Amino acid sequence: MTTAEVIDRFNRAFVDHDPALLTDLIGDDCVMEAIQPAPDGARYEGREACLTFWQALAQDSTTQFEPEDVVVAGDRATIRWRYRFGDGPADSVRGVNLMLVRDGLIVEALGYSKTAGEVPLAAEEASRA
Repeated sequence: MTTAEVIDRFNRAFVDHDPALLTDLIGDDCVMEAIQPAPDGARYEGREACLTFWQALAQDSTTQFEPEDVVVAGDRATIRWRYRFGDGPADSVRGVNLMLVRDGLIVEALGYSKTAGEVPLAAEEASRA
């Protein structure tokens, strides 16, 4: 798959709440930095750790992920997004993921967000269990 195809499928997993779409997208040496806790975010290393985090997030049907803009340049992609975790105007956060794809697999994902506090993420709860 091309970088654009990988990133499109990655985004669809969250938009459609379909964690199975992620299974064949993550490299063995993947490194992911989550948007929290501030200031650096939690770091997940390896395919299983990244896949577990992302699948829990994608599975959470009480939230909405909305890609706002996606730019692909070679093996890199930038995903600007909004994540909604409630019905109120303050129940969302905007952010960006900087992605690196190698041989059709995600090997790096660095997340950054505009937040004033903590964002409730089902994936973080699942990783603590």
